[in-house]
Amino acid sequence: MHRYLGVFLGIQFLIWTISGMYFSWTDIDEIHGDQFKNPVAKLSLFDNLISPTIFKHNTKITSLELRDIAGKPYYWINKENLVNAKTGEIKKEVSAKEALAVAGQNMLPELKVKGIEKIAEVGNHHEYRGRPLPVYVISYDSQIDIKSYVSIADGSFQTLRHRNWRWFDFLWMTHTMDYQGRDNFNTIVLRVFSLLGLITVLSGFMLWYISSPTIRKINKKN
Repeated sequence: MHRYLGVFLGIQFLIWTISGMYFSWTDIDEIHGDQFKNPVAKLSLFDNLISPTIFKHNTKITSLELRDIAGKPYYWINKENLVNAKTGEIKKEVSAKEALAVAGQNMLPELKVKGIEKIAEVGNHHEYRGRPLPVYVISYDSQIDIKSYVSIADGSFQTLRHRNWRWFDFLWMTHTMDYQGRDNFNTIVLRVFSLLGLITVLSGFMLWYISSPTIRKINKKN
């Protein structure tokens, strides 16, 4: 029983070891793709902005951010309204051209855009899961399949993904054994394997104790 259980659990133990080694040997900043971000991105300076409290829809403000979208100022109000900070007009959504400008401001200038598409929904295993939708996906001409994401609702640069991040994400899934969303450490599968692992180790010590010639000699003397 101990042998079969050991073989069964050994596969997951090997996965835990491989993924743990990968995590400890990689630079998390490189996984996040910091090397592809523009380190000297310049923020635009704006003047003659209207007060966000007087724009024509007269919404009570609970949160406010200033967005630079293709060189134009916008207020992102209450996380739902994108308002031109000079005219007070509400902007329904960011265009593909504006999204490319936002991405260009945040990514390295030498990266060449290969294409852009709009997505409105993603699955639990998608690399963009858990972030605002809809979004523009900008693909770059690269051997490691670099992609950046810009929110259509507020024009914010959300994140970027590349091949190493995807490997990290896959190994993280196998490490946590959360095959649905990646980040749940309380899955039944993980608990069961942890418990079985403890049983395997304890039974191994027990077998060693029972079969050890040294322990037998000590027991005979006593």
